[in-house]
Amino acid sequence: MNQLHKRVVVTGLGILSPIGNTVQDAWSSCINGESGITTVDIDLKKCPISVGGRLKDFNPEQYLDPKEVRRIDPFIQYGVIAANQSIIDSGILEFTGLDHSRVGVNFGAGIGGIDTIEKNKILLELKGFKKVSPFFVPGSIINMISGLVSIKHGFMGPNISAVTACSTGNHCIGNAARFISYGDADVMIAGGAEMASTPLSIAGFLAARALTKNQDPKTASRPWDLNRDGFVLSDGAGSLVLEEYDHAKKRNANIYAEIIGFGMSSDAYHMTAPPEDGRGAELCMLNALDDAKINSEDVNYINAHGTSTLLGDLAETIALKKVFSSSVPNISSTKSMTGHTLGAAGAIESIFSIKSIND
Repeated sequence: MNQLHKRVVVTGLGILSPIGNTVQDAWSSCINGESGITTVDIDLKKCPISVGGRLKDFNPEQYLDPKEVRRIDPFIQYGVIAANQSIIDSGILEFTGLDHSRVGVNFGAGIGGIDTIEKNKILLELKGFKKVSPFFVPGSIINMISGLVSIKHGFMGPNISAVTACSTGNHCIGNAARFISYGDADVMIAGGAEMASTPLSIAGFLAARALTKNQDPKTASRPWDLNRDGFVLSDGAGSLVLEEYDHAKKRNANIYAEIIGFGMSSDAYHMTAPPEDGRGAELCMLNALDDAKINSEDVNYINAHGTSTLLGDLAETIALKKVFSSSVPNISSTKSMTGHTLGAAGAIESIFSIKSIND
């Protein structure tokens, strides 16, 4: 971000994940190697999948009005709750000089309200169109997290939602940082959420041969392992409060980290499979390094995508070796503990990366 106009820092964090429903709990589980993957019940006949990453001890009505809970899909609930956590953590609402017209939201998901879609489709077939909820559409669309967060807090700045499958969380954070750096906002709430652990979604991923059939929760998600056979589908949300540096300093905010670079690219190859040479991932990392004006040798740690799929892990490894050939940093994938949270993954793993710097 050095070539742009303004510095961007992180001043708030929020998370819901299979390994904890607060940043403190999730990070404690992470550094202690505690997996959130468990045996789960799946409503599919002859389903070969028996593991997943679900939220534990979670009741949305502890955080949201019961009426609102009934009206919105679980992924929206997760996103709004994680966003509120990060907003409270940042302390921005206590700043009397906050200009609400300069606070925006960029919060997305990879799949969106599939739970609500499935349930309303069943209602339509069994009882007719009059039984479909009037909240079906607004309660399932992906941009509703950004919308509800802005409504709750009166944020009138940029309000959008990136939807780029498993890259969603990263794209939301990176683009939100650029809004601030370009001068379009002083503060952005950014992240991703997902709750796609539904029969139809699982059936779809099974058809794509993407999910592990390993029935042992302890070994089901194992990125780069020789015997890996697919990812573990998980749920969750992650949220970051991004803030212009001088704005954060003015209110004496706690600064977790600074975003100095962001890169994007496309494989331009296949709908689901990466190119074997990892060229797209390589370009993305090179673009991020160039944006940050640093060398590969300056990188100390990489939280890899590492989904535990045969092709994905291999392509990512090849890309990493190309970019960091002269100096290989520490590399890990926290999906070994969380499973794959799809559109939430980039945000959740950004939080873990930031905590690794802080702690």
